[in-house]
Amino acid sequence: MKGFLLCCVLLSAVLQRSNMHTGVPATLLNCCEGDILLLLDSSGSVANYEFSRLSLFTAELLRPFSLGRGHVRVGLLQVGTNPTLEFSLDVHNDQESLQKAMRSVSQLKGDTNTEAALRVAQQLFTEMEGNVPKVLLWLTDGVQPGDVDKGMYELKAQGVSVLAVSTIHANYQVLRRAVTPPLESHLYFVDIDNIEIITEDLREAIIEIIRAERLRVVHLTSHSAVLQWRPILSAGNGYYDLRYNSVWNTDPETSRVLPGDSSWVELTNLRPDTTYTASLRPESNQRLFNTLSANFTTLPDVLSPAVVSVSEAGPHQIRVSWGPLQPARVQRYTVEYGAIPSGHVHTVTVHSQQNSTLLTGLEPGTQYLVTVTALRVNGEERAMSVRACTQEAVLPALADLQLTTVERQEVQVAWQASQEGVKGYWLSWERESSSSKPSISSVYLSPTSRSTRLTHLAPSSRVCVSPVYSSGRGEGICCTAEMHTDSSQ
Repeated sequence: MKGFLLCCVLLSAVLQRSNMHTGVPATLLNCCEGDILLLLDSSGSVANYEFSRLSLFTAELLRPFSLGRGHVRVGLLQVGTNPTLEFSLDVHNDQESLQKAMRSVSQLKGDTNTEAALRVAQQLFTEMEGNVPKVLLWLTDGVQPGDVDKGMYELKAQGVSVLAVSTIHANYQVLRRAVTPPLESHLYFVDIDNIEIITEDLREAIIEIIRAERLRVVHLTSHSAVLQWRPILSAGNGYYDLRYNSVWNTDPETSRVLPGDSSWVELTNLRPDTTYTASLRPESNQRLFNTLSANFTTLPDVLSPAVVSVSEAGPHQIRVSWGPLQPARVQRYTVEYGAIPSGHVHTVTVHSQQNSTLLTGLEPGTQYLVTVTALRVNGEERAMSVRACTQEAVLPALADLQLTTVERQEVQVAWQASQEGVKGYWLSWERESSSSKPSISSVYLSPTSRSTRLTHLAPSSRVCVSPVYSSGRGEGICCTAEMHTDSSQ
C-alpha cells in the first residue's frame, strides 16, 4: 500500500511539472499577433542567481504563444555597458528554438546603460515590417537604470507598449513614468524567489495588448489621450465611428468619423483626473465587425511652472528652465531675479512656447532669488521660486616671475599679478639643511606684496609663488634658482 501511495505521489509530481511546461490551454496559442522585445538587465548589479531566474521566468512566460510571422515575434536585448542584441524579433519561429535560446543566455555584467539599449530598441521596432502591436518588456533590478524618460517617451510615441518587472522596490517614480497605462497591470515589483506568482497576470496583460481585436490607450496627459487599434478596414471599404464620454456624463458625448485606413486617434480637450469610456465601431458593407471599447483616466492637472531648475552656471550667467510647457494655456512667462538679500530686481518676459532663458550680467560668487511666473489664458497666475548661485570669477594666473641673485644663497623674488580678488600670496622654496635632503619652507604674504628676499636656499632650489583667493589657492608659477656654494657664483 505504501508503495502504491508513493507511486501516486511521484506520478502527481510528474504531471504537475508537465503542466507547468505546457502552459495555458491551446485555445490561447493563436490568440495574438505582435512583436515582444525583452529588455533584460544584464549588468553587474544583477546577481548571477537573479539573472538566471529572470531568464527562466521569461521563457515560461512566453511558452504558450505561437511564434513567427502572423503570430508573436520575440527578441532579446541585454543591458550592459554596451547593449547586446542576443537575438532579433525574426529569429525564432517555434517554441523549442526560443526556449533553448533563453536558457543559454550569458550575463554581460558591466554598467547599467539602459539609455543606449533604448536607442537600439527604437531602431529595431522601426526596422521591423508589419503594422502589429509592439511590446517592450523591461526586466530589471531597479538599481540605477539611468535617465530613461526620453527613450521611453520616444518608444511610446512609436506606439510601443512598455511593461516593467522590477525585483527590487526601488526607483518607483522612474518605472511608473516608463510604463504605459494601466499601471496596475503593466508594472510589477516582486521578490526574485517568488517571481512566478506574477506569470499569469503579466501574460494576460501582454495578451490584452496583442490580442487581434482591441482598442488600447498608448499615451495619456491631463487633457488628452491617444487611442490605437489594429486596422481592420482600408481607405476604400469603410470607416470608423468613434464615440467617447466621461463615465459620469459630465459632458455631452463626442462622436467622430475616422477614415478606414486609420489606426490611431488623439482625443483632446479632456478634463483632468477624469475617467472616460471610448468605443470604436468599424462600419463596412462587406461584413459586420465587433465594437471595440476602452476605459481610461486622464492624469491630474499639472500647472506650469511645476518644476524650476538652474543650469549653465558661470561667473556672470545662469540658465533658468521650467516645465511643463503649456503654450495653449499660458500667455507668457515672467522671470524675476535679484541678488540676495536686497539686490535690485530684474525682469525678463518670455514667450509661452519657451521653457528656459539665460540670465546674464550677474555678479560672480553671488546668490540670486529667481521667480518664474506663468500668466495663464484665464488671467490666473502661478509662480515658483528657486535660489541660484553664480560661480566665482576665474582670475588670471600670476605672470612674469623673476629670480635675481643678491648674495651667496640669497635671491630676490619678484612677480606681477592682478590684485582683483587676491587675498594674499603663498611662497614655497627649498631651503638648505644639515641633512642631505633640503627642507621645504613656505610663507604667506599680504595681497599688496610683489617681491621678497629668500635666504639660505639649497642648490638648484625650486621657488613657487601662488595667488590665494577666498575659494582657495590659485594656479602659481615656479622657477629654479641655480645656487652655488663657492665665491664664483
